[in-house]
Amino acid sequence: MELRQLEYFVAVAEEQSFTRAAERVHISQSGVSAQIRQLERELGAELFDRSARAVTLTVAGKAAFRHARAALAAAGAVGQAVGEVIDLIRGRLTIGMVIGCTITPLFDALAAFHRAHPGVEISLLEDNSDRLIEGVRTGTVDLALIGAAAATPDGLDALTIISERLVAAVPIAHPLAEQRRVTLRDLGAYPIVCMPPGTGLRTVFDQACAARNLRPMITLQASAADAIADLAARGLGVAILSDSMAARHRDRLTALTVDDVETPALLALIWKDTHNPAVRELLVHSRRAFTGPAPDEGSRPDVP
Repeated sequence: MELRQLEYFVAVAEEQSFTRAAERVHISQSGVSAQIRQLERELGAELFDRSARAVTLTVAGKAAFRHARAALAAAGAVGQAVGEVIDLIRGRLTIGMVIGCTITPLFDALAAFHRAHPGVEISLLEDNSDRLIEGVRTGTVDLALIGAAAATPDGLDALTIISERLVAAVPIAHPLAEQRRVTLRDLGAYPIVCMPPGTGLRTVFDQACAARNLRPMITLQASAADAIADLAARGLGVAILSDSMAARHRDRLTALTVDDVETPALLALIWKDTHNPAVRELLVHSRRAFTGPAPDEGSRPDVP
């Protein structure tokens, strides 16, 4: 019994015609008939009732039909599995990374993936989260590490890495330093240092201010959390950071809880196409890198 015989058998059963089945499998009708006859001889039973105009399955044919389709599907799965391995060995991945992010776990994931699959070409690009999301949607980016506000983008798969509240960070001598807790209105009297539009932190901050009809004085912007902290430490403004960002600078900045900003800023991996075997494999390494043993506070990735 050969796979091509099963293919012809299924074609005739589905088309209910030797002529249409022959057209479907691209051989002559006589060739299909000969292969079906040979299959029937091997099985010891007729598979089709040929007495009527439409070819129909006999009782034996009906019993064989489901198994024949399953056998063809299994054979197809073998080919697909081999094809995926070939694609994985020779594939290419474009990885996006939000600007200003501390991405040590992502680098760890990329390194582990590269060791396991050195033939896959990896491209890494930095951009703001909005453009990275669009890149994943359109397929120009395979997987991206982004900052987001409260929820990950609709229509995309995501793995949330960190979910943190915003804080305001000020030097120890700042008038707000003794309060420990502030509101957005309290911050309105001071210049603000924060990340640029298109980042998760900035989106959370902007949305919270807009909901209260507040227009903060954003005087300085920087893509890196350390730069924002440096500017604030020099008295140039109140820094808007996440908990973990501010914690790294507690020797010179005081973190203040912003009571009326409860929406968290997220750091998340997003992707769209899990049919790509290289993406699936990288996700395995990424989950291991990001959700493995908890890193110490000083090595936590930022939430931009």
